[in-house]
Amino acid sequence: MSPQDTGAITRLLEAHHRGDRDAFDRLVPLVYERMRRIARAQMARSTPGQTLSPTGLVHEAYVQLAAETGVDWQDRSHFFAICARAMRRILVDYARRRQASKRGGATPHVTLDEGVVGAGTPADVVLAVDTAVERLAAFNPRLAQIVECRSFGGMTEEETARALGTSLRTVQREWNRARAWLRRELGEGTGGV
Repeated sequence: MSPQDTGAITRLLEAHHRGDRDAFDRLVPLVYERMRRIARAQMARSTPGQTLSPTGLVHEAYVQLAAETGVDWQDRSHFFAICARAMRRILVDYARRRQASKRGGATPHVTLDEGVVGAGTPADVVLAVDTAVERLAAFNPRLAQIVECRSFGGMTEEETARALGTSLRTVQREWNRARAWLRRELGEGTGGV
């Protein structure tokens, strides 16, 4: 992405924040490929027969984000962090819909490797991770944001640091803390991590 694109993204986000709905439509061509890369990373773990595609995930995120005129977008990194959160909500809603059709069953084995949560992840795992992230956010919102960026948004540590306006070392340290906390939380009812 060129520096001109980066500046244009920030200007369009500011215009959208001020209420210019057309600004978001002009923004999409500049961010679409990055959003697709994030979505493809999530879908790479998809199992055959999934009905949610990377394009579908991007489009659902677009619809949600376009309606958010009150967001004070700080820059493109902040925008992609918000994208990660929107994609998390979409994936969780998707998992809830899938889970609603199949109640019960064995408790899954949960891992917390980078980028683990995608549309192909079993619905009960996505829901367990989402519940744990909500509990984490209640006492440490930044750790929860790091999990959103890394696991749901497919962002690198560097991208996460930029998105959250913190240092790379802080993200690395807090990502380790967040994973340890989530392993402990998820291990209690899931037969281990």
